[in-house]
Order: sequence, then structure tokens, then C-alpha cells
Amino acid sequence: MEKVQKVTRLPSGKQIVDFIVNNAIIFVLLILLIVIVIAEPSFISIRNFRNILSQASTRLIFALGVGGIIIAKGTDLSLGRQVGLAAVISASLLQAPDYAYRMYPNLAELPIIAPILLVMLITAVFSAINGFVIARLKVDPFVATLAMMVIVYGVNSIYFDRPPYGAQPIGGLSDKFAEFAQGSINIGNFAIPYLIIYATLITGLIWVLWNKTRFGKNMYAIGGNIEAATVSGVNVFKYLMMVYILAGLLYGLGGSLEAARIGSATNNTGNGYELDAIAACIVGGLSFNGGIGSVGGIIFGTLIFQVIAYGLSFIGINPYLQYIIKGLIIVIAVGIDSSKYRKK
Repeated sequence: MEKVQKVTRLPSGKQIVDFIVNNAIIFVLLILLIVIVIAEPSFISIRNFRNILSQASTRLIFALGVGGIIIAKGTDLSLGRQVGLAAVISASLLQAPDYAYRMYPNLAELPIIAPILLVMLITAVFSAINGFVIARLKVDPFVATLAMMVIVYGVNSIYFDRPPYGAQPIGGLSDKFAEFAQGSINIGNFAIPYLIIYATLITGLIWVLWNKTRFGKNMYAIGGNIEAATVSGVNVFKYLMMVYILAGLLYGLGGSLEAARIGSATNNTGNGYELDAIAACIVGGLSFNGGIGSVGGIIFGTLIFQVIAYGLSFIGINPYLQYIIKGLIIVIAVGIDSSKYRKK
């Protein structure tokens, strides 16, 4: 009996073109990375790798927050300003007792967890307002969160520009607070920054929420088809509120960690972070059309975006030119996402 040979078909030219187009943003970023390495081979080092991971850790927390909103077919332009508010408040409450320019000279030294929980509650409230306006009042997420971005910046600026010292950077953070974000744990000869550990724990929690709970199932259902979700008995208002509140909690936590990582905070801390986080999500495969995306994709998008940002600074690219490059990356990523949706 003759054996039938299985013929392996090579991908057609159209399939190859579609693959390249659908993954064009990844190819663009890889080309940028190759250019950076060629321009400065010393970029590939353990030290730079650790610095990139540390910086990416807080950005990953922000991206996981807004990622859930994007999956639920929304967006959040207030992310950066909420991060800034969290950074300013937590920094003002965790200054060293002997620092000459304390915002609260007579405030007793607080345990680190108290201000962090406070700012998480504050940012959760602002995000809950976003969720209410979007889910109940049916305001477009872009408009609602744009308005909240302005409101939060105003609130933060009023708080920041307080007497007796006025609008000056809030520094002199307590050693414990700085160590909380800047410290590391040594395993053999390798030091793992605490920030990476925090980001890993948060990532694991979000993965479980998205993949193993009713919350995650309904979040994807709402993003995929809100009418079908409603007909299926999903409480759309409840779950959208939960998505936005969870994002707010992550902004508050990440903002506190960012203040401790940098060592100071101003009312402009967090400016533009929303663009980086949203771009990382889109590069990682999330769709503005909702219902699509994974934690793994967000990790990939955040890391590769941070590698490019760090690399451009490392080889001395003008910071203003970096804004242009980031803008182009966002346009390309969103354009590809829109093209996929139209084909679908």
C-alpha cells in the first residue's frame, strides 16, 4: 500500500504581505533597536537591562490599568495626571522628618503603607467618576477622560502650590520610602530591584482576574459586543465601574512607586504617561475596538517600548525628537489596529 506524502504548502505572497503588515509595528521597533545597538554596542549590558526593567515596572502597572479599559472598549487620558496626583500626595506625606522644606513640618513620620493606600483610594474615586460618567451618562470615554485629565491636573496644581514654599519640587523623601522603590534583593551576584518584584506580583494578580474570574470574562464580553453582553445578562454598569476603579487603584500604587523611584515629585510628574501606556497596550496587541488583548501582550508592549525609549536616550537622541518618534509609533500602531478591524 502506497504511502501518501503530506505536501507542505508554502505561505502565499498575500499571506506573507498580510503578516508583515499586521506586525509592521514590531518590525519597526526591532529595526530601531538594531540601529540603537549598532550606534552604541555597550547598550547591551546587565546594568542597562536592569535599569530598563526597573523603569518598565511602574509603566507596566499603568499599562495594566488602562489595558483593562481598552479591552472594555474605552480609553483613559487622565492616567498621567492621576499618576502625578498620587506621586505628589504620597511624596508630601513621606518626606524625611529632618528635611527643611517639608510640606507638613509637624506631621509625624507615617508608615509607608498609609499614604500609598490613601492615594490609591483617591485615584480610585477619580476613576470611579470616569466610569460613572461613561457607563451611566453614556459620555464618550475620550471626552470624559479628557475632562478628568484637566480636572485632576487642576486639583494637583492647587495641592502642589501650597504655602509656605509654593510650587517647588517635593523632595527630601524618607529613606524608608526611597528604599521601598529603589532597593533590591540580592540573589547570588545578581540584584533584583524591588520594583520588578512588585510589578511581577501585580501582573500575576491581573492575569488571574482577567483569565480566571467572572470579572475578566465579562470585561472581554463588554468590549467584544456590549449589546450582546447586555442581552446575556451582564451588568454592564457594574463591571465597567469595576474596570475603571481597578485602573484607578493601579494608577495610585504606580504613582507612589514612581515618586519613590525618582526621589521627588511635581505637578507635572506623570505628564504623557498615558500615551506611553496606551501605546504599549496597542503595540502589545490590544485593540481600540475592544474585546482583544492579553497580559502577556501588555508585558511585551511595555518592555519593547521602554527599551526603545531608554535606548534613544542612551545614544543621545534629542528628547524633542523622541516625542516625534513616539508619536509616529502610536500612529502606526493605531493605523494597523484599525486596518485589522476593517478587514475583520
